[in-house]
Amino acid sequence: MSRRSKPKKRIPMPDSIYNDVEVAKFINRLMMKGKKSVAERIFYDAIELLEGKTDDKGIDVFRKSLRKAKPLVRVKARRVGGSTYQVPIEVREDEGLAIGSRWLIEYARKRKGRSMTEKLAAELLDIYRGTGATVKKREETHKMAEANKAFAHYRF
Repeated sequence: MSRRSKPKKRIPMPDSIYNDVEVAKFINRLMMKGKKSVAERIFYDAIELLEGKTDDKGIDVFRKSLRKAKPLVRVKARRVGGSTYQVPIEVREDEGLAIGSRWLIEYARKRKGRSMTEKLAAELLDIYRGTGATVKKREETHKMAEANKAFAHYRF
């Protein structure tokens, strides 16, 4: 085991409009090839689109969608005595938000649509309503963990 201390956890600066660290993290995950201003424009335009489609504020729809997208458990492959088991592991809060936002962005990019702004807004709206590929992925992950509950004692 390493004798070195753990590195200090880096928290990004909050975004300029909503003053929220969660939004800043999401924008950083959305960003490609270092183009942060493009990612910010995509995100903020998607939030404006959401406000037009729902009665709630766009940022509230985003926060609720992100909460619905995050998994509570996941499975991790664990090799024991020549066999590989899918061991269910509980997910920490920050890790769950990271996984959920990664899934959200992945499935938004795969959607058919005109622009990334419209795709992201549509995926957020689907998650908010309880449908969409991201919610399906979360349910699938939970079912997998439930099915492999018998191997929970192999947790490390």
